[in-house]
This record gives sequence, structure tokens and C-alpha cells, in this order.
Amino acid sequence: MPTAPDSPAAAPPFRPTLRFLFAHPAHLIALGFGSGLPRRAPGTVGTLWAWVAFLVMERWLSSAVIGWVILASLPIGWWACTVTARHMNIADPGCIVWDEVVAFWIILWLVLPGGLLAQLIAFGLFRFFDAVKPGPVGWADRLFKPRASADGTGTTGWGAAGFGILFDDLVAAFCTLLVIAALRAW
Repeated sequence: MPTAPDSPAAAPPFRPTLRFLFAHPAHLIALGFGSGLPRRAPGTVGTLWAWVAFLVMERWLSSAVIGWVILASLPIGWWACTVTARHMNIADPGCIVWDEVVAFWIILWLVLPGGLLAQLIAFGLFRFFDAVKPGPVGWADRLFKPRASADGTGTTGWGAAGFGILFDDLVAAFCTLLVIAALRAW
């Protein structure tokens, strides 16, 4: 299996390839079945993939079953994000998009049935909160990042870093839902 370079100064940033994607089941999940591979805007591509995947699920599954899929996707995603980040030796690689996938599934699950405009608003708001990371989203993003200790090692383990990958997007989803609820109430 390809590995990330040992020293960030020794080589350019590690970019996953198709070989890396298929080297481990966790990579396939964490990289959103390939939607995290583009060099530009992988989070946006991953969110678009999540949107299409959700619409497919909605066609074949009941709302309750989709809820169970989302619930199961959280611990599976935590595992996949942890393993993939550890294999890349990067705490929160941009190519890991499972966090966007699950967070956007939650949004769509709670917003739909809604027309295309409601879905576009949800998409735009979520991408804003995820990319800009205002207020609580920025706090959530920093919460589980590895911090150097006095001996030079990180104080946040890979499991916590894997959870952190998901956590800030869950907070972004919550903020998106709050704004949508406020818009609906207004």
C-alpha cells in the first residue's frame, strides 16, 4: 500500500491516487468512493456526490431506512476517516470527504421533501459553513486537531482526530439546519 512521506518538508503534499483509493476499504469510504480525489474543491465534489447518492437512496429506501443508513454511516465513517488519515499521516486531509457526505445526508434527510430551491439553499449554506468555518464550526474544527506537547509528540490520538474530521461537519450541518429553520419561520 502506498504511504505518505515521513517528513512534510521532504516531499510535496501526499495526493491520493486510484491505487490508494482501492488499497483499503476505509480509503474507499473516507474518500467518498472517489469523490475526494479531485485536486480542486474535493469537499464540494464530495457534497455533490452525497446529494446524488441521497436522491438515489430516497428513490429506493424509506425515510426510516435512510435514517438508519445515516446512523450506521457515523461510526463506519469515524473508522474510515481515522484509518485513512493515519495511512496518509495527515490529521485532516482535504481529500477525506465522508464527513461532508454524512453531514449533507443529515441535512437532506431533515429538509426533504423540498424542491430544488430548498436543496440548493441547503447545499449553499452547508458549503459556506464547511468552507468558511464561522463561530462554532471553527471551534469544532480546532477541537480535535493534534497539538504538539512538550516532548514534540501530538496530544490528540488518531481516533480523536478521526472523530474531529466528522465533528466540524456535523456542527456545520447543525448550523445549516438552524438557518433553514429560521428562514422557514420567517
